[in-house]
This record gives sequence, C-alpha cells and structure tokens, in this order.
Amino acid sequence: MTKPYRSGRRFYQVRALTSCMNQAEVVVVGSGFGGLSTACYLADAGASVTVVEKNEQLGGRASRLEADGFRFDMGPSWYLMPDVFERFFSHFDRTPSDYYELQRLDPHYRIFFKDGDEVDILPDLDRNKELFESYEPGAGEELQRYLDRAEQNYGVGMEHFVYTDRTRFRDYVSWDVAKNARGLNLLGSMQDHVEGFFDHPKLQQIMQYTLVFLGGSPNNTPAIYNLMSHVDFNLGVYYPDGGLGGVVDGIVELGSELGVEYVTEYEVTDITGHEGDFLVHGGSESMAADLVVSDADYAHTEQDLLPPEARKYDADYWESRTYAPSAFLLYLGVEGAVEELAHHTLVLPPHWNDHFEQIFEDSAWPDDPAYYLCVPSKTDDSVAPEGHSNLFVLVPIAPGLPDGSAIRDGYREKILDDIAENTGVELHDRIVFEKQFCVSDFAERYNSTQGTALGLAHTLMQTGPMRPRHRSPKVDGLYFTGSYTTPGIGVPMCLISGQHTADAVLEDHYIRK
Repeated sequence: MTKPYRSGRRFYQVRALTSCMNQAEVVVVGSGFGGLSTACYLADAGASVTVVEKNEQLGGRASRLEADGFRFDMGPSWYLMPDVFERFFSHFDRTPSDYYELQRLDPHYRIFFKDGDEVDILPDLDRNKELFESYEPGAGEELQRYLDRAEQNYGVGMEHFVYTDRTRFRDYVSWDVAKNARGLNLLGSMQDHVEGFFDHPKLQQIMQYTLVFLGGSPNNTPAIYNLMSHVDFNLGVYYPDGGLGGVVDGIVELGSELGVEYVTEYEVTDITGHEGDFLVHGGSESMAADLVVSDADYAHTEQDLLPPEARKYDADYWESRTYAPSAFLLYLGVEGAVEELAHHTLVLPPHWNDHFEQIFEDSAWPDDPAYYLCVPSKTDDSVAPEGHSNLFVLVPIAPGLPDGSAIRDGYREKILDDIAENTGVELHDRIVFEKQFCVSDFAERYNSTQGTALGLAHTLMQTGPMRPRHRSPKVDGLYFTGSYTTPGIGVPMCLISGQHTADAVLEDHYIRK
C-alpha cells in the first residue's frame, strides 16, 4: 500500500515519486533538527541524501559535551510539544518510544523570585490554579480562562499556520485563513495580552517565561504565542532518555534506516552551481549534488557560502534584523547534590524589564539577570558520576556583546554569587569540572550571526511570511531549513521546518514537472 505524502491540503503518493527521487542526489548542509528532519523526509521519498556537518558530532546546536564522567546537553534541554515528535515519527510508521523513552517531570519547573518567593509549576492544573489564586483573588479561574484560549490558539495555530506553510502574504488572503483566524490574538504584544488576565507581575512572568524559547521579550513577541502556555501547562514538560542528545541519536538512527548518510567534520566553504550541477566545497574536498538544502545559519550561508549573484538578502538586511538572544553558559560538574534545585529551575528578578531592555535595546551585560538552571542528574543518573551533580547555567544576553575572558570570569562570579543568594546553593568550592560558552563560541562553533543562540527573534515583523523562505529565489535547486525559516525557533518548529522544506523540494521538482 502506498503511504500518502502530505503538503498542505494536497496529498501525494510517495510510491509515484520514488522513481524520480531515486535520481536525485541531495546534500544537506548542517545537522541541526531542521537538517536532520529534511533528510529523513527526502530519503523516505527516495532521494539519496547526505548530511554534512562542520563539527565532530551531529545535532547542530544540540551538541553534547562529555568530560570527566559528565555529559551535558550544550543547547536545547526542554522537551516540549510531544505531539510534534509523535507526528514526525508517525510519518515513518514509527513512534518516539522506538528510539527513546520519556519521563514527565514533576515539578515541570521551579521558580525562585529574587525577593524570596519560591514556586513550583506542577503537572496538576488544580494545584497550579491554587497557586495563582494565592497571589491574586480570581487568578485561578483566570488561569483556566487563559489556558482555554491558549489551547484554542494552539489547535488552530498549529493546524492552519504552522503545519500549513504560509510563506507568502497572498497565502493569508483566503477564506480558510479568515475563518480560522477569527478569535485568535494575531496582533498586539504578549505583555498587553497577559495584562488582560493577570495584574500581579509574578503571574505575568510565569505566563511569559516561555518567550525565552522564542527568542523574544513580552513587548516584542506577538500575542498569538500565548499558545506556548498550553504547551507548558497542558501538554507537559518531559525528559527523554539521554537528554535532547538522545533525541538527536534517535532521529539520526531513523535517517540511517531510511538510507541517509552522515559526514562529520566537513566544513562547507562555498556552494556553487545550480539544480542538477551543484558542488558543495569543504576545503580541498567537494561533493556533487542535484539539490542542496542548507540548515546552516541562513545569513552565514548567504553571505559566506554563496557567490554575490546567488544571494537574496544583502548585508544591510541581515544587519537590520532582530536576533534572538545569545547566552552566557556555564557547564558545571558539582560535587554532591543540589537539593534546592529542580530539574528545570528559573531565577527571576521581581521586575525583569531591565534585563530584556539590556538584550533588545541597550545591548549590555544584564545588571540583575533572569536566568535558567538545569540539573538533569535529578532525573538521569547517567549524566554525572556517582555523588556528583550535572548543572548548567544559562543567562540570556544580547547577541554581539564582547565576551573576552576577563568579562566572562567577572560575570561568572556574579552569577555564582547570585545563585547562592537566591537559591541557597553555594557552588564556589564544589565545582570539579567547568566549561564556559558564550557569544563568540556560538559564532565560531555554529557560524551563528552575532553569536545568537537561536536565530531570528519572533517579532511581529519576523513572523510567518516575514521570515526568510525555504526556497532560494536566486538559485534553482537551493533550499533552506531551520530556525530562520518558518515556522521558526525551537526544536519542534525546526522538525516541522524540515517537513516544509521537503514539501517544497517534492512539489517543485517532482510534482509540477
């Protein structure tokens, strides 16, 4: 029986495509989740796919650091939107559990407010409503009302604006869009939207912290992203065996089963040619390809890998974009337990506007930072030696900041002091392994523009059709995938981006022709 291949509302039969796809040699540049996803979809349709990766391991920003018995996820560490992963694997008649197991976290996460308050967000809505009610009369029912709206936005938004790839403005001029957009909060900021439900600033922060995953702030992220609260409160927060690196391993294994080949330590220096006659150069080597998909940083691909005539956007365009934050990261192997912390912990100042201004407006190292602590050893004994804890610290900071060793070392002391003061965890004399990672490391390791940790922020002017497209308008046979394209930032979104890119390849070259 043939398996339907879906693109928007059109269904194609993979068997009918296979004979054409068997003639296509595809090189995917970069092995982030977008590139790995695209490779799986195209290989499943019959293409001969090779993924090339600059670094020594696959996964892009989802790299792992292993040293002295510790194993760290260097990039994403939250497993959210489990339905997206289930949908991805189901396309290939598999399930996530074929490759890794999940454990729902309890609590989902802990928050230390810097005025002394401590709260846990739990996989129990009634108890979360009680928590909200304790801060503001009526806030429990408002939480229910907020989440009902978020669930509606999630259902409609995912089906009609995420899984359906609308990359052109004319894609929005239709009865289907008008009908399904009614009631959605498409415009306005998240700050305005949340203020319509909650007055207490701490409750507003709880509803808005997920904007960090989108690379935005409450004042520059569209209100439609309230759907993230449905993800957080209703769908749950999970930990996959082996961390997010275990998910990378699972998708790589799936790709191998489908025939994808992987080449690491292949740093692409330029891409030349056109459909049917590409060369992907890596130092003294080169790979021939009929089609090329870039999952590398979009600006890096255009400005550094393509000749000028093949670029859609110029340097001024990339300079004018709003980038998601970079990050100051500490990967710490710690002697003993850290009982005060949960698997996921947030430390938030009572008023965090100054921090966001120092990311998006004034570009300075945050004076009173909001930050994230991850202790996967709370859940997974394999990530740290016995008697030790695996802890990493992430402080969102402005992209492009200078981050020399003196600056980093000074900020390290500031953060370790802040952790001790606000969580009760004293780390200075317990650290047995340490590695720092910051703006210049993102730029060097991932060719990341301005050292952004995520890509283009989800501002109103960089959402939907305002993001760069999957198809190159300048070079036939060249495509893009990943966080710079639709639907955007985050591991689940990059998986979906891979499907959209594969859809574009199949439609352009094996349906219309």
